[in-house]
Amino acid sequence: MESDETSEAERAKTLLRRAVQDRKRFLNPLPTSVGGWETLRKALPLYFSNKEEKSPRRPLGPFRTDPSVYATPPVSGLRLTWMGHSSTLIEMDDRRILLDPVWDQRASPLRWAGPRRFYAAPLNLEEMPQLDVVVVSHDHYDHLGESTIRTLARSPQLRDTEWVTSLGVGEILEEYGVKRRRITELDWTQSVGDAALEITALPSRHFSGRSMFNRFGTLWSSFVFKGEKHNLYYGADSGWWPGFAEIGAAYGPFDVSMLEIGAYHDLWKDIHLGPEGALNAFEALGGNGLLMPIHWGLFDLALHGWKQPIERICELADEKGIPLWIPIPGLPTEVLSRTALRSEWWR
Repeated sequence: MESDETSEAERAKTLLRRAVQDRKRFLNPLPTSVGGWETLRKALPLYFSNKEEKSPRRPLGPFRTDPSVYATPPVSGLRLTWMGHSSTLIEMDDRRILLDPVWDQRASPLRWAGPRRFYAAPLNLEEMPQLDVVVVSHDHYDHLGESTIRTLARSPQLRDTEWVTSLGVGEILEEYGVKRRRITELDWTQSVGDAALEITALPSRHFSGRSMFNRFGTLWSSFVFKGEKHNLYYGADSGWWPGFAEIGAAYGPFDVSMLEIGAYHDLWKDIHLGPEGALNAFEALGGNGLLMPIHWGLFDLALHGWKQPIERICELADEKGIPLWIPIPGLPTEVLSRTALRSEWWR
């Protein structure tokens, strides 16, 4: 029987545990349907009959990041530059973290086919400021771009940068040129860092694999970034699961919760949140701080219209009074406590 003296955080952590493998395949924190050939069979007719505006009819941008901005630290101690989709540069408490960098033209194993960017990357990789850490949540092509990693790996300003990723993904990074000594692989609930910046990998409900034939061979994770003054949650890719409440209780409150809203459909609802799921997850995490929608507006990865996820979450957030933080792509923007931001750049 549980002791009355057990803290709330300790009780919450009981659902947050190390990853489990079955015959060298990582398992989700609860039974999960990720789709396969049967899902593809059902989805194909929908793609052919789909009449949604799945990519912009008019060119977007150009968006441009002024790299000179990074010479001056953010007054608030927290500044984010959303480069599109999930790629984000975090400046937090004198540390710089780059999340899931994808500057590649396509989120695909092929250079001539697959989802193509809606707009060019706002910042040239050669202009990237010095980084403390690059974080790669999992090995899918829209989160781990080969040409991007190869360019960053040989960049002089990143020679001292640490790389943090999920179990097994380090081998891919090393193949693309990252020095093994710079790579730290984390299991769920493991942490790395110090009081200035602690990074913790946590479960998410998703999957991995760079083809249909090597799924689950590497781990996928969400992450908490805890600095001296700020605390951020990066949900990466995940479907809904009860662990969001446990994460909020054990590691929150968060100044910003970065949650995916795009690439969703009922056929694969276990592995992507969508707008409704993102709002539910935000509330489960504690409903503190700001909700930053990610994983939308750059690649055509689903059946919905390209603007549908962001317009839907704006409607739902207004109904619930939840503050959203939606910056212009590529614009370094300071985050102020509970101060909502809606650039509406997509309109």
